[in-house]
Amino acid sequence: MTALVAHLRSLGADGRLLFVTRAARMFSYGFLSVVLVLYLAALGFSEGRIGLLLTLTLVGDTLISLAITLHADRIGRKRTLLLGAGLMVAAGVPFALSGDFTVLVLAATFGVISPSGNEVGPFLAIEQAALSQVLPEARRTGVFAWYHLTGAFATAGGALAGGWTAQLLQGAGVAPAASYRVLVIAYAAVGLLLAALFLRLSRAVEAPPVAATAGRLGLHASRGVVFKLSALFSLDAFAGGFVIQSLVAYWFQQRYGVAPGALGSIFFAANILAGLSALYAVQLAKRIGLLRTMVYTHIPSNVLLILVPLMPNLPLAIAMLLLRFSISQMDVPTRQAYTMAVVAPNERSAAAGVTGIARTTGAAISPMLAGPLLAVPALSGALFILAGGLKILYDLLLYRSFRASEREADT
Repeated sequence: MTALVAHLRSLGADGRLLFVTRAARMFSYGFLSVVLVLYLAALGFSEGRIGLLLTLTLVGDTLISLAITLHADRIGRKRTLLLGAGLMVAAGVPFALSGDFTVLVLAATFGVISPSGNEVGPFLAIEQAALSQVLPEARRTGVFAWYHLTGAFATAGGALAGGWTAQLLQGAGVAPAASYRVLVIAYAAVGLLLAALFLRLSRAVEAPPVAATAGRLGLHASRGVVFKLSALFSLDAFAGGFVIQSLVAYWFQQRYGVAPGALGSIFFAANILAGLSALYAVQLAKRIGLLRTMVYTHIPSNVLLILVPLMPNLPLAIAMLLLRFSISQMDVPTRQAYTMAVVAPNERSAAAGVTGIARTTGAAISPMLAGPLLAVPALSGALFILAGGLKILYDLLLYRSFRASEREADT
């Protein structure tokens, strides 16, 4: 914690504010992701429709992110962050007020909502670019690790709060759908809070003039490496889309009858472990490099993911899941730092945006395929096996593609 305080002091007012907005946003993503699929099921939607809705949610997030982040440095980072906060409200309000599938599809497609508990929308790319701008290269991985840890802890707290809020409301006699709706309203309220916080950012967060002179997709010299990374990150995210937090929560409830409060506790522990793993990644990356840290920690985490549905009982399934989370996110700050290291400084917003959009695009497809599998109890465990196997393939392809330039990107 002392290290976090030291990092925050060195970032200045804008940097500290971005940590606060990250925490508030991820807290809301955490509590919504635990109950989102449960809420849609309580409204009477089938697994197939739920999967389709989640896919359209992520497709919409991808298109919104593409439209916003590629022009963020030109129209202003502060303005784009404010727009993202408004789109959270635009998604949350219809989800809270309507049970009509068409209305929810439109809200999910044109708004910003997170079914995974992970970042969606334009926020991450812009905040990463702003932080990179004020950081010396040698400190980037460490600050990104704390930035990730802040988000992971906030997601964990949100998952715990969301699960137990729903369970306490249901225990008091509130219908399941109504208890989940309370959390959807709270999600929209966080969007308003973020808008108020983003208004306090200064002009120091804006890109320098040279950052606006890039080519197609905001890229020029780094276009080839960004496209290659984007293709690989898309494969990883496609695999991860089978096991987004809301789908895993639904799987545990359907297979083992786990209550919402217990689901919140499970994902609280999982996200705490995931956040701590980001700190371990910093020290490991200093010893073996960014790329090796990404690959060497990701492969065993995906073996553990494959083991989750193969366990004979709930405690062992939870144990495999928590073990997996204890190392699964070590690649996140290293991946972010690696991407920032291999592109030109005036392409960082665009690079973060393009690779982020590639990830969202990959993740958007798989929930639609996961829905029908969830509807068949005998096949539902295949989600974990598909995800783990494809992620291992990604790790091998990533290492093969970039090991020759590994040393150049290490910070």
